[in-house]
Amino acid sequence: MGIATAAASALLVAAGALTGAPAAGSVPRTTATAATTHQSHLPGTKCTVFPANNVWNTPIDKLPVNKHSAQWVKNIGRGDLLHPDFGPSYGAQPVPYGIPITVVGKNHPKVHVKFLYSSESDHVRYPLGSDTRIEGGKHAGGDRHAIVVDKATCVDYETWLTRHTKKGWTAGSGAVWHLDSNKLRYKPGLDLGPNGLTSADAAGLPILPGLLRPGEVKAGYVDHAIRFTAPVTSEHFIWPAEHEAGSKKSLAYPPMGARFRLKASFSLKGFSHDTKVVLRAMKTFGLILADNGSPWYFQGAASNAWSNTMIAQLKTIPASAFQAVDESSLRVAKHSGEAR
Repeated sequence: MGIATAAASALLVAAGALTGAPAAGSVPRTTATAATTHQSHLPGTKCTVFPANNVWNTPIDKLPVNKHSAQWVKNIGRGDLLHPDFGPSYGAQPVPYGIPITVVGKNHPKVHVKFLYSSESDHVRYPLGSDTRIEGGKHAGGDRHAIVVDKATCVDYETWLTRHTKKGWTAGSGAVWHLDSNKLRYKPGLDLGPNGLTSADAAGLPILPGLLRPGEVKAGYVDHAIRFTAPVTSEHFIWPAEHEAGSKKSLAYPPMGARFRLKASFSLKGFSHDTKVVLRAMKTFGLILADNGSPWYFQGAASNAWSNTMIAQLKTIPASAFQAVDESSLRVAKHSGEAR
Protein backbone atom coordinates (compact mmCIF):
# COMPACT_ATOMS: atom_id res chain seq x y z
CA MET A 1 0.00 0.00 0.00
CA GLY A 2 1.05 3.60 -0.39
CA ILE A 3 2.26 5.94 2.29
CA ALA A 4 -0.03 8.28 4.17
CA THR A 5 0.39 10.45 7.21
CA ALA A 6 -1.52 8.80 10.03
CA ALA A 7 -4.65 10.63 11.08
CA ALA A 8 -4.08 9.93 14.73
CA SER A 9 -1.16 11.47 16.61
CA ALA A 10 1.85 9.21 16.63
CA LEU A 11 4.33 8.76 19.43
CA LEU A 12 8.06 8.52 19.10
CA VAL A 13 9.56 5.88 21.31
CA ALA A 14 12.23 6.98 23.72
CA ALA A 15 13.49 3.58 24.76
CA GLY A 16 16.82 2.73 23.18
CA ALA A 17 15.70 -0.59 21.74
CA LEU A 18 12.91 1.19 19.86
CA THR A 19 14.59 4.36 18.67
CA GLY A 20 17.68 2.51 17.55
CA ALA A 21 19.95 4.12 20.16
CA PRO A 22 22.26 1.64 21.87
CA ALA A 23 20.45 0.13 24.83
CA ALA A 24 21.34 -2.00 27.79
CA GLY A 25 21.71 -5.61 26.80
CA SER A 26 22.36 -4.84 23.13
CA VAL A 27 25.34 -6.28 21.28
CA PRO A 28 28.53 -4.28 22.03
CA ARG A 29 30.30 -2.63 19.11
CA THR A 30 33.13 -5.13 19.30
CA THR A 31 30.77 -8.03 18.57
CA ALA A 32 28.32 -6.36 16.22
CA THR A 33 28.07 -7.98 12.82
CA ALA A 34 30.23 -6.38 10.15
CA ALA A 35 28.78 -4.98 6.94
CA THR A 36 28.75 -7.10 3.82
CA THR A 37 32.03 -7.55 1.96
CA HIS A 38 30.32 -8.85 -1.18
CA GLN A 39 28.30 -6.02 -2.72
CA SER A 40 26.81 -6.17 -6.20
CA HIS A 41 26.16 -3.31 -8.60
CA LEU A 42 22.79 -2.28 -9.92
CA PRO A 43 22.47 -3.84 -13.40
CA GLY A 44 23.31 -1.45 -16.21
CA THR A 45 25.22 0.88 -13.89
CA LYS A 46 28.44 1.21 -11.90
CA CYS A 47 26.35 2.09 -8.83
CA THR A 48 26.20 0.09 -5.63
CA VAL A 49 22.91 0.42 -3.80
CA PHE A 50 24.23 2.46 -0.87
CA PRO A 51 27.63 1.96 0.78
CA ALA A 52 28.64 -1.47 2.02
CA ASN A 53 28.26 -0.27 5.63
CA ASN A 54 24.65 0.81 5.11
CA VAL A 55 22.03 -0.81 7.34
CA TRP A 56 20.34 -2.46 4.33
CA ASN A 57 23.62 -4.21 3.51
CA THR A 58 24.53 -5.28 7.04
CA PRO A 59 24.09 -8.90 8.22
CA ILE A 60 21.87 -9.34 11.25
CA ASP A 61 22.19 -13.10 11.73
CA LYS A 62 24.18 -12.70 14.97
CA LEU A 63 22.01 -10.02 16.59
CA PRO A 64 19.82 -10.74 19.63
CA VAL A 65 16.12 -11.47 19.30
CA ASN A 66 13.93 -8.42 19.88
CA LYS A 67 11.90 -8.61 23.08
CA HIS A 68 8.73 -7.89 21.07
CA SER A 69 9.43 -10.61 18.51
CA ALA A 70 6.66 -13.05 19.44
CA GLN A 71 4.03 -10.29 19.60
CA TRP A 72 5.07 -8.77 16.29
CA VAL A 73 5.07 -12.08 14.44
CA LYS A 74 1.68 -12.94 15.91
CA ASN A 75 0.11 -9.60 14.99
CA ILE A 76 1.44 -9.65 11.45
CA GLY A 77 0.09 -13.18 11.09
CA ARG A 78 1.93 -16.09 12.66
CA GLY A 79 -0.22 -18.60 10.79
CA ASP A 80 0.36 -17.00 7.41
CA LEU A 81 2.84 -17.91 4.70
CA LEU A 82 5.34 -15.67 2.95
CA HIS A 83 4.12 -14.12 -0.26
CA PRO A 84 6.51 -12.92 -2.99
CA ASP A 85 4.81 -9.78 -4.29
CA PHE A 86 6.46 -10.09 -7.68
CA GLY A 87 6.59 -12.52 -10.57
CA PRO A 88 4.43 -13.46 -13.58
CA SER A 89 1.03 -11.76 -13.72
CA TYR A 90 -0.56 -14.52 -15.87
CA GLY A 91 -2.54 -11.88 -17.75
CA ALA A 92 -3.98 -10.20 -14.66
CA GLN A 93 -2.09 -7.06 -15.64
CA PRO A 94 -0.03 -6.12 -18.71
CA VAL A 95 3.31 -6.27 -16.91
CA PRO A 96 4.84 -8.64 -14.34
CA TYR A 97 4.05 -8.12 -10.67
CA GLY A 98 6.69 -6.22 -8.74
CA ILE A 99 8.19 -2.75 -8.63
CA PRO A 100 10.04 -1.85 -11.83
CA ILE A 101 13.43 -0.14 -11.97
CA THR A 102 14.17 2.28 -14.81
CA VAL A 103 17.81 3.19 -15.51
CA VAL A 104 18.51 6.41 -17.44
CA GLY A 105 21.55 8.33 -18.63
CA LYS A 106 22.77 11.80 -17.74
CA ASN A 107 21.05 13.40 -20.71
CA HIS A 108 17.57 12.18 -19.87
CA PRO A 109 15.16 15.12 -19.63
CA LYS A 110 14.01 16.02 -16.14
CA VAL A 111 10.54 17.31 -15.29
CA HIS A 112 8.72 19.15 -12.54
CA VAL A 113 6.46 16.93 -10.40
CA LYS A 114 3.50 18.19 -8.38
CA PHE A 115 3.19 16.32 -5.06
CA LEU A 116 0.19 15.62 -2.84
CA TYR A 117 2.48 15.55 0.22
CA SER A 118 4.46 18.54 -0.96
CA SER A 119 6.17 19.53 2.29
CA GLU A 120 7.55 16.01 2.75
CA SER A 121 8.78 15.56 -0.82
CA ASP A 122 12.07 16.45 -2.46
CA HIS A 123 11.49 19.29 -4.90
CA VAL A 124 13.98 18.66 -7.65
CA ARG A 125 13.36 17.81 -11.26
CA TYR A 126 12.80 14.07 -11.81
CA PRO A 127 13.95 12.10 -14.90
CA LEU A 128 10.46 10.89 -15.76
CA GLY A 129 9.23 10.32 -19.28
CA SER A 130 7.53 7.93 -21.68
CA ASP A 131 10.20 5.35 -20.84
CA THR A 132 9.43 5.40 -17.11
CA ARG A 133 8.16 2.04 -15.91
CA ILE A 134 5.35 2.31 -13.36
CA GLU A 135 4.29 -0.40 -10.93
CA GLY A 136 1.36 -2.30 -12.41
CA GLY A 137 1.66 -0.56 -15.77
CA LYS A 138 0.85 2.92 -17.01
CA HIS A 139 -2.90 2.49 -16.49
CA ALA A 140 -2.78 0.62 -13.18
CA GLY A 141 -4.43 1.50 -9.92
CA GLY A 142 -2.70 0.81 -6.62
CA ASP A 143 0.56 2.33 -5.47
CA ARG A 144 2.04 3.14 -8.87
CA HIS A 145 5.62 3.38 -7.58
CA ALA A 146 8.29 4.53 -9.99
CA ILE A 147 12.02 4.09 -9.37
CA VAL A 148 14.40 5.82 -11.75
CA VAL A 149 18.18 5.63 -11.34
CA ASP A 150 20.53 8.01 -13.14
CA LYS A 151 23.49 5.77 -13.95
CA ALA A 152 25.81 8.75 -14.45
CA THR A 153 25.25 10.27 -11.02
CA CYS A 154 24.05 7.19 -9.08
CA VAL A 155 21.02 9.14 -7.87
CA ASP A 156 17.81 7.23 -7.18
CA TYR A 157 14.51 9.07 -7.79
CA GLU A 158 11.45 7.43 -6.22
CA THR A 159 7.79 8.44 -6.47
CA TRP A 160 4.47 7.05 -5.28
CA LEU A 161 1.10 7.40 -7.06
CA THR A 162 3.03 8.44 -10.14
CA ARG A 163 0.91 9.81 -12.99
CA HIS A 164 1.41 11.70 -16.22
CA THR A 165 -1.52 14.02 -16.91
CA LYS A 166 -2.31 16.67 -19.50
CA LYS A 167 -0.99 19.21 -16.99
CA GLY A 168 2.23 17.33 -16.33
CA TRP A 169 3.58 14.81 -13.83
CA THR A 170 1.99 14.28 -10.40
CA ALA A 171 2.75 11.96 -7.48
CA GLY A 172 1.69 11.36 -3.92
CA SER A 173 5.23 11.96 -2.73
CA GLY A 174 8.77 11.83 -3.99
CA ALA A 175 12.21 11.26 -2.52
CA VAL A 176 15.73 11.44 -3.92
CA TRP A 177 18.52 9.19 -2.69
CA HIS A 178 22.24 9.44 -3.39
CA LEU A 179 23.38 5.84 -3.64
CA ASP A 180 26.88 6.65 -2.37
CA SER A 181 25.49 8.19 0.84
CA ASN A 182 24.11 6.84 4.12
CA LYS A 183 21.90 9.87 4.71
CA LEU A 184 18.32 9.12 5.76
CA ARG A 185 15.21 11.27 5.35
CA TYR A 186 15.76 14.48 7.30
CA LYS A 187 15.20 18.13 6.50
CA PRO A 188 16.71 20.55 9.04
CA GLY A 189 14.17 23.10 10.19
CA LEU A 190 11.15 21.09 9.00
CA ASP A 191 9.12 20.05 12.03
CA LEU A 192 6.67 17.34 11.03
CA GLY A 193 5.95 16.23 14.57
CA PRO A 194 6.01 12.62 15.74
CA ASN A 195 4.97 11.21 12.35
CA GLY A 196 8.42 11.93 10.93
CA LEU A 197 9.35 12.49 7.29
CA THR A 198 7.96 10.21 4.61
CA SER A 199 9.44 9.14 1.28
CA ALA A 200 7.77 7.16 -1.50
CA ASP A 201 7.24 4.52 1.20
CA ALA A 202 5.40 4.60 4.52
CA ALA A 203 8.58 4.06 6.54
CA GLY A 204 10.35 7.04 4.98
CA LEU A 205 12.89 4.59 3.55
CA PRO A 206 14.19 4.05 0.02
CA ILE A 207 12.44 1.27 -1.89
CA LEU A 208 15.27 0.29 -4.24
CA PRO A 209 17.60 -1.43 -1.72
CA GLY A 210 14.81 -3.69 -0.48
CA LEU A 211 13.91 -5.15 -3.87
CA LEU A 212 15.08 -8.59 -4.88
CA ARG A 213 16.51 -8.62 -8.40
CA PRO A 214 16.65 -11.65 -10.73
CA GLY A 215 20.31 -11.16 -11.62
CA GLU A 216 21.56 -11.29 -8.05
CA VAL A 217 19.48 -14.38 -7.31
CA LYS A 218 20.81 -16.14 -10.41
CA ALA A 219 24.35 -15.10 -9.44
CA GLY A 220 23.86 -16.90 -6.14
CA TYR A 221 24.10 -14.15 -3.56
CA VAL A 222 21.73 -11.45 -2.30
CA ASP A 223 23.65 -8.88 -0.25
CA HIS A 224 20.84 -6.82 1.33
CA ALA A 225 17.68 -6.90 3.39
CA ILE A 226 14.30 -7.23 1.68
CA ARG A 227 11.33 -4.85 1.92
CA PHE A 228 8.05 -6.29 3.23
CA THR A 229 4.60 -5.20 4.42
CA ALA A 230 2.27 -5.80 7.36
CA PRO A 231 -1.48 -5.12 7.60
CA VAL A 232 -1.53 -3.37 10.98
CA THR A 233 1.39 -1.39 12.36
CA SER A 234 2.25 0.64 15.41
CA GLU A 235 2.15 4.42 15.63
CA HIS A 236 5.89 4.32 16.15
CA PHE A 237 8.92 3.96 13.94
CA ILE A 238 12.39 2.71 14.73
CA TRP A 239 15.74 3.09 13.04
CA PRO A 240 16.30 3.07 10.13
CA ALA A 241 12.72 4.21 9.44
CA GLU A 242 11.97 7.94 9.56
CA HIS A 243 8.15 7.85 9.32
CA GLU A 244 5.12 5.86 10.38
CA ALA A 245 1.59 5.34 9.10
CA GLY A 246 0.28 3.06 11.82
CA SER A 247 -3.06 2.70 13.55
CA LYS A 248 -2.12 1.09 16.89
CA LYS A 249 -0.49 2.83 19.83
CA SER A 250 0.46 -0.52 21.29
CA LEU A 251 4.00 -1.81 20.87
CA ALA A 252 2.53 -5.27 20.50
CA TYR A 253 2.25 -4.26 16.84
CA PRO A 254 5.35 -3.88 14.70
CA PRO A 255 6.68 -0.37 13.98
CA MET A 256 8.01 0.77 10.66
CA GLY A 257 11.69 -0.15 10.45
CA ALA A 258 11.28 -3.43 12.37
CA ARG A 259 13.68 -6.09 11.12
CA PHE A 260 13.06 -9.80 10.95
CA ARG A 261 15.16 -12.79 9.96
CA LEU A 262 14.48 -16.37 8.99
CA LYS A 263 15.56 -18.60 11.86
CA ALA A 264 18.94 -20.26 11.40
CA SER A 265 17.34 -23.63 12.19
CA PHE A 266 14.99 -23.48 9.20
CA SER A 267 16.02 -26.24 6.79
CA LEU A 268 16.75 -25.40 3.15
CA LYS A 269 16.63 -29.05 2.09
CA GLY A 270 14.56 -29.71 -1.01
CA PHE A 271 14.41 -26.13 -2.31
CA SER A 272 15.64 -25.00 -5.72
CA HIS A 273 18.89 -23.07 -6.17
CA ASP A 274 17.10 -19.72 -6.55
CA THR A 275 14.86 -20.34 -3.55
CA LYS A 276 17.87 -21.22 -1.39
CA VAL A 277 19.59 -17.97 -2.40
CA VAL A 278 16.59 -15.94 -1.25
CA LEU A 279 16.18 -17.91 1.97
CA ARG A 280 19.87 -17.51 2.83
CA ALA A 281 19.46 -13.76 2.36
CA MET A 282 16.50 -13.84 4.73
CA LYS A 283 18.66 -15.59 7.32
CA THR A 284 21.63 -13.27 6.87
CA PHE A 285 20.15 -9.86 6.01
CA GLY A 286 16.50 -10.37 6.86
CA LEU A 287 13.40 -8.33 6.09
CA ILE A 288 12.66 -4.68 6.91
CA LEU A 289 9.08 -3.53 7.50
CA ALA A 290 8.59 -0.62 5.12
CA ASP A 291 4.89 -0.24 4.35
CA ASN A 292 1.35 -1.18 5.28
CA GLY A 293 -0.08 -3.95 3.14
CA SER A 294 -0.90 -7.64 3.06
CA PRO A 295 0.84 -9.80 5.68
CA TRP A 296 4.35 -11.00 4.86
CA TYR A 297 4.28 -9.72 1.28
CA PHE A 298 7.87 -9.05 0.24
CA GLN A 299 8.97 -7.18 -2.84
CA GLY A 300 11.11 -7.74 -5.89
CA ALA A 301 11.77 -6.03 -9.18
CA ALA A 302 9.15 -6.43 -11.90
CA SER A 303 10.67 -8.85 -14.40
CA ASN A 304 9.82 -11.75 -16.69
CA ALA A 305 13.02 -13.49 -15.56
CA TRP A 306 11.70 -14.82 -12.26
CA SER A 307 11.56 -18.60 -11.80
CA ASN A 308 8.04 -19.98 -11.40
CA THR A 309 9.46 -22.74 -9.21
CA MET A 310 11.08 -20.21 -6.89
CA ILE A 311 7.90 -18.13 -6.63
CA ALA A 312 5.84 -21.23 -5.78
CA GLN A 313 8.33 -22.48 -3.19
CA LEU A 314 8.64 -19.13 -1.45
CA LYS A 315 4.86 -19.18 -0.93
CA THR A 316 5.28 -22.25 1.29
CA ILE A 317 7.55 -20.61 3.90
CA PRO A 318 5.71 -20.20 7.22
CA ALA A 319 5.72 -16.86 9.00
CA SER A 320 6.32 -18.77 12.24
CA ALA A 321 9.87 -19.42 11.00
CA PHE A 322 10.73 -15.72 11.44
CA GLN A 323 11.84 -13.71 14.45
CA ALA A 324 12.36 -9.99 14.99
CA VAL A 325 15.86 -8.84 15.90
CA ASP A 326 17.14 -5.92 17.95
CA GLU A 327 19.45 -4.00 15.61
CA SER A 328 19.77 -0.94 17.84
CA SER A 329 23.47 -1.72 18.47
CA LEU A 330 24.21 -1.17 14.77
CA ARG A 331 23.13 2.46 14.70
CA VAL A 332 25.96 5.00 14.45
CA ALA A 333 24.19 8.37 14.29
CA LYS A 334 20.75 9.94 14.05
CA HIS A 335 19.40 10.35 10.51
CA SER A 336 22.12 8.08 9.14
CA GLY A 337 21.84 4.61 7.68
CA GLU A 338 25.44 3.82 8.52
CA ALA A 339 25.75 0.60 10.53
CA ARG A 340 28.52 -0.68 12.76
